[in-house]
Amino acid sequence: MTTADRRGTSGHVRLVDVAALAGVSMKTVSNVVRGAPHVSAAMRARVQKAVEELGYRPNLTARRLVTGRTGMLALALPEMDQPYYAELARHVAQAAPELGYRVLIEQTLLDAEAEHAVIRDRETGVVDGVLFHPVRMSNDEIARLRPELPLVLLGEDAPATTDHVMIDNVAAARDVIAYLVASGRRRVAFLGTVVDETSQATKPRLRGFHEGLDAAGVPAADRPVLMCAAYSVEAAEAALEAALAAGTRIDAVMCREDRFAVGALRALHRAGQRVPEDVAVVGWDDTQPARWASPQLTSVAPDKRELARVALRLVHERVTGHQGPGRHLIVPHTLAVRDSS
Repeated sequence: MTTADRRGTSGHVRLVDVAALAGVSMKTVSNVVRGAPHVSAAMRARVQKAVEELGYRPNLTARRLVTGRTGMLALALPEMDQPYYAELARHVAQAAPELGYRVLIEQTLLDAEAEHAVIRDRETGVVDGVLFHPVRMSNDEIARLRPELPLVLLGEDAPATTDHVMIDNVAAARDVIAYLVASGRRRVAFLGTVVDETSQATKPRLRGFHEGLDAAGVPAADRPVLMCAAYSVEAAEAALEAALAAGTRIDAVMCREDRFAVGALRALHRAGQRVPEDVAVVGWDDTQPARWASPQLTSVAPDKRELARVALRLVHERVTGHQGPGRHLIVPHTLAVRDSS
């Protein structure tokens, strides 16, 4: 029987056609297509071969009519060209099939209307739930929109009514300062706050920075907080370069993200400062640039794999009927110590 003979009368490949070619039940084909984890590797390969031979494409509308779900989730992130978000997306996409989901990824590009659309205009017939990292939207706005779809927030803050997964940014910043102070650093700069701040991440990291230095008895005059013109390597480099040119004396820099830490390395090199002998540098997020930099960057390392798994578990529980109040969960972080400190 040819491939054309195996198609239904409409000419479209159906689930039953795949099952017939693979010699398995329709349930087995459905499990493979949904990415169910309990299917053996041999059976999965057998079904996938039939899927590819026939060119089968799951019909999301039909699936939803039968199961009430599409098996799809949306992951909405600010900027996919930023290493942290790209790495987080990879972990979400890798872990989602374990719960039977595929992931649609969209970027909001720091646009307030695009963020509102993630919640307000999300077409419920396409995805079963949403993982969302807002930047512009306030907690009040998120709570007021009250999305019908299951929603889990990523990032630093969330309304009490909404599921939320994060690391403890304040504690992580205190850990950085404790490490730097223990290694003899006493003049630590924070790099930095940003003009027209949009990220909610800066405030808790700056709070932990000050709490750690308060605990170490470091005077306020010895902990400069530097302002950057934008979220970029170049802006961070310019901010530190200007501070050094103005006579600011430091022996360590705690950066709000790895991009800023790369900028710090460049500014220190241009100023003739050795890293880490003269100035230690610590980044944040433990992204690939931290490992590519020279010297390699010490960086706060959120457990991005666990963050993805916990967020997926929470949204799956909502999809499958959980009705409880918002859950706010903390995932671990570590300090990845490398040559820059």
